[in-house]
This record gives sequence, structure tokens and C-alpha cells, in this order.
Amino acid sequence: MKITFFKILILLGLIINLISCKAQKLPLNTWVENTPNNAYLKDLGNELAPYVGIYKANYKGNEIILFITKEEDKLIKYPDKQFYQDVLVIKYIVKNSSGLTIQDTQNINHQSYFKITSMGTMPELGKVALSYSGTNCGVGWGQIDLKKLNDMQISWDYFPNNIILDEATCPSGTDTTVYLPHTKGLVFTKQ
Repeated sequence: MKITFFKILILLGLIINLISCKAQKLPLNTWVENTPNNAYLKDLGNELAPYVGIYKANYKGNEIILFITKEEDKLIKYPDKQFYQDVLVIKYIVKNSSGLTIQDTQNINHQSYFKITSMGTMPELGKVALSYSGTNCGVGWGQIDLKKLNDMQISWDYFPNNIILDEATCPSGTDTTVYLPHTKGLVFTKQ
């Protein structure tokens, strides 16, 4: 009888421990290295909300429309750990000078390419850093920084990285054009 009670007590302790790990809330800008497994990086200071909305800008004849939403408690997986985080997610439409849509990610499953998700905030700089997984075949993957200029405008800085393509990693004929504005200081206006 004591052994059964002891096993139940251990099992109950493990369950409480797992729940408390998930419930451990840390500030949004906590370094990944300092984040315990299954912790929750919560937007405690409401730092992401000012960015949420629909924004437009024009760049080199193209109109870019950003649809920025906030997702709470999103699972983030790394090879050695996982945790939950409040994030900004950006979907977008790019239209050419004739008004024709040349890229639209609104209905794409953002599990692979075209994914733009915030990695954290840089409160000392008044910015949010986002990762971009790139267009087809990962071309253009890199970092995007958004800075809130005022209630109606944000500034966009895009820092793409390089990728080596070959027939094994990207079939010929695949559109690898990066339609997002590759620039610093582009101002988007809230609609």
C-alpha cells in the first residue's frame, strides 16, 4: 500500500512540475539561452500591440501591404529546447505598378518559406526583430527590424543573407525573386 501511495505521489509531483514549467512566465525579451525548457516568453509590457495592423508602403514601383498580427503562446522549437512565446506574424501582398499581385502570402501555411515571425524586442532601441525564412528555396532569408515611429508609421530594415542554390536544393524554373523591399528606413503607414 505504501509503495502505491509513493508512486502516486511521485507521479503527481511530476505532473505539477510539468505544469509549472509551462506556466513559468518570463519577459518577452529574455535571451533564448536563458529560457528554461517549456517556459513562456510573454508580452508582459504589451510591447507588440503597437505594431499590429495593416500597413502600406511603395518601393521601386511596387506597393507592399503588411498584415501584422499578434499570436500568443506560440510554440517555438529549437534542436535542444522548446518554449512558448508571444510573437508578431507578418503576411504580405506585393503589387506591381499596374496593380497586379506578384506575391501574396495571406493564405500560405507559414510552416516553411515566406514566414516572418518576431524573435524578440529590443526595447533600448525601440525595435522588434523578426526572422524571415525567405522566398522559394529559402532565398533572401534573414532579419527584418521594425521600429515604431509614431501611432501611424513604422520603419522597415531588411537584412537578407545569402544561400547557395543548386538543382538538388532548388529545382530550375523556381521563382526565387525576393519581392520584399531590400532596404533600410522604409516607412510603412498604417491603414
